[in-house]
Amino acid sequence: MDLKQLSNNLYQECDRCLARFKEMRELDADPDFFQDVKPYADEWHAAIDEWKEASLAFIRNERPKYVHKLQIDNAADGMGQVFVQSFYKDTSKKRFVQTIQAAQYTIQTLLTAIEEKGDEKQ
Repeated sequence: MDLKQLSNNLYQECDRCLARFKEMRELDADPDFFQDVKPYADEWHAAIDEWKEASLAFIRNERPKYVHKLQIDNAADGMGQVFVQSFYKDTSKKRFVQTIQAAQYTIQTLLTAIEEKGDEKQ
């Protein structure tokens, strides 16, 4: 999968995590770790790792102005946490929402840089 598609998928999954978090709080539900959380987390952590590698390669090769390695590292770590935390109602709402917003901001900035680099090549 290319970096643009992977970035869009992760951005959308952040939205789904926020919705799941709200639903779990409303339902006052506790997930089954091995049946619900672990398979989901394993799948998405692999996608996050792939995105991180592709993003860092893009940064090395294209040198975008507004996207840096530290931002990618922080976004990947944040998504890794919130994708699991979204299942648990006891997660701090403020921190959870801020982490998702930060990750989505980084992804959007990266997508903008990808678009700009694509425009330059045409």
